[in-house]
Amino acid sequence: MSLARRHRDRILAAQTVASAPDGGVAAAPVAAPLPATGAAKAAQADIAARQIGLRMTHDLRRLKEIRSIDAKVAAKREMLPEYRAWVMGILSADAGVGTGLAAEVVPTCMVWLIDVGSYDDAISLAEFLLRHKVAMPSRYQRDAATILIEEIADAAIKAQGANESFSLATLEDVADLTGHLDIHDQVRAKLMKAIGVEMLDRGADMAAEDGQPMLQQALAALTEAQRLHDRIGVKDKIKRVNKLLASIPATPDPHTEPGGDSAA
Repeated sequence: MSLARRHRDRILAAQTVASAPDGGVAAAPVAAPLPATGAAKAAQADIAARQIGLRMTHDLRRLKEIRSIDAKVAAKREMLPEYRAWVMGILSADAGVGTGLAAEVVPTCMVWLIDVGSYDDAISLAEFLLRHKVAMPSRYQRDAATILIEEIADAAIKAQGANESFSLATLEDVADLTGHLDIHDQVRAKLMKAIGVEMLDRGADMAAEDGQPMLQQALAALTEAQRLHDRIGVKDKIKRVNKLLASIPATPDPHTEPGGDSAA
């Protein structure tokens, strides 16, 4: 996509939402006594919205025809740059996503960004979607917060199961963004498990005293995961973190002398 086209899409996306009277996609102008420049902008915004909607429809149809998960991910990685300018325009308008097919672009891109592993970008879009209370397209059958938590937590748990680390900052950002929301306990438990396991792994790799705070946080997260869903599969992790904490020597009391008597 050329620089000129990216700039055009960004401007028109902002106009599509910001200039429409009802906050939706601007309607195609009719022979009304509107200023020529206003009518032209409305027409351009409407055309751009229709084009981006058609592009999304085409890409969704293409993805449906792909059977391999890896191939789907590769296709999404290829498709995402085509929507970047439009998404940035919607975000800059900061007034929702409009209506119609074009309204599906931002929430769909959030899901695709998770699928390709661009978690921080997905979180940025999720923050926008949650703030504007944007509904997800019906094909996803879950709201934005649930998708964000569950998909990123699942990715983390999968990586941890393969003895790979996952970004703790990303997991904590998801927790901070969604902590006040009403989410199914089993979904929240996945996130707490992912956070707890990541903290456990990091705390276990530190020197005993240095790792103690991390291990204590890991225990809190894992215990919360167990409380939310007793079949989440963290009992062995809780035993391990308790064993590691028990093995850390107690910190000497600076007011106690070597003989054991308190200093006068």
